[in-house]
Amino acid sequence: MKTNQYSGFHKLTMEQRAAEVAEFSGLTEEEIGRLTNPGALTNEVADHVIENVIGTYQLPVGVAMNFLINGKEYVIPMVLEEASVVAAASNAAKMARAAGGFTTSYTGNIMIAQVQCIGVANPYFARQNILHHKEEILAIANEKDPVLVKLTGGAKDLEVRIVDSQIGPMVVTHLLVDTGDAMGANAVNTMAEAVAPTIEKLTGGTVKLRILSNLADHRLARATATFTKEAIGGEDVVDGVVAAYAFAAADPYRAATSNKGIMNGIDPVVVATGNDWRGMEAGVHSYCSRGDHYTSLTRWEKDADGNLTGSIELPTPVGLVGGATKIHPAAQACVKILGVKTAAELAQVIAAVGLAQNFAAMRALATDGIQKGHMKLHARNLATVAGATPEQLDAVVAKMVADKKVSVDYAKEILAGMQ
Repeated sequence: MKTNQYSGFHKLTMEQRAAEVAEFSGLTEEEIGRLTNPGALTNEVADHVIENVIGTYQLPVGVAMNFLINGKEYVIPMVLEEASVVAAASNAAKMARAAGGFTTSYTGNIMIAQVQCIGVANPYFARQNILHHKEEILAIANEKDPVLVKLTGGAKDLEVRIVDSQIGPMVVTHLLVDTGDAMGANAVNTMAEAVAPTIEKLTGGTVKLRILSNLADHRLARATATFTKEAIGGEDVVDGVVAAYAFAAADPYRAATSNKGIMNGIDPVVVATGNDWRGMEAGVHSYCSRGDHYTSLTRWEKDADGNLTGSIELPTPVGLVGGATKIHPAAQACVKILGVKTAAELAQVIAAVGLAQNFAAMRALATDGIQKGHMKLHARNLATVAGATPEQLDAVVAKMVADKKVSVDYAKEILAGMQ
């Protein structure tokens, strides 16, 4: 496979798909085996990843095709259990190619370490005093990670906020730390603890929490794409997507489900690459709550030519250094399939996938409804559970979908009739 534009990829056997992806990504036989052979994560390795290990738990690894991001083709590994997500992302990426695919950018690898100080008699004076001693505080922080500093990372700046609370005003210092290609939780936490005594001395208060924030709003990935009206089914579809977005932008109940659909695309890539999907979820939903109400992560508009334009901006606290990315053998293989070399590139891919996934859901809602495509794929799962053989599968699925009765019991009834 020389390109990620592949007609009929889903019709190949699992072994054939793996071979095509291995060719595209340059995976060795050992590396592709980490994904295709059950038990690639050994009990010995698993026992060192988390505590109280009793075994391992597997999920399917699929690949999204057709993505063109900043002119580069990507095959994107996705780890999840929900039907239709991989297909929807691939289809959306195919439609985006008509206008050049996705364009992305990134603000940098800056994570926030928070130092909470309470019991300060004069918080606004204390805030200024901390800022007066910024260079001293940054130097103390950077002494804790000279290797990171040598790699052009480290504490770069600080902010000081006065936060009103039920126990009185808090002076909260933010260390802004460039963590390079690491997610950086351990580095920023260590730095926060190191500067705490100095902040206590400067404020006359008492430091309590010293920990990172997952609202990584200095570490933003952005993606845009234009979907031509011809590629997506006409201007009525464009208007339908814009109307669906307007609902999500205005109503938190709709926004919650719309954003969940975005995370359907983002989380599987985060999991596949061994990153922290809980941190990603926390950051994204906090970012959507910064205004007067919880709102949509994406924006959809119609341009002067009647085409659909989409944009997304989100915190992306992900890395390629440390954590499960370097421990989990399947994560290592997925990173190689993806072909990303830096945390910045990974973040931008994640943003593009999130935008694609949202487009797919919005278009479905604006046309046939979300269930048509989803239920066909869900029917395949249920037919398999009911005992359909590969030869029987398509006929059983077609019957369930045609009769609009998608259930294991009905699949069994169809199979009984076929026998």
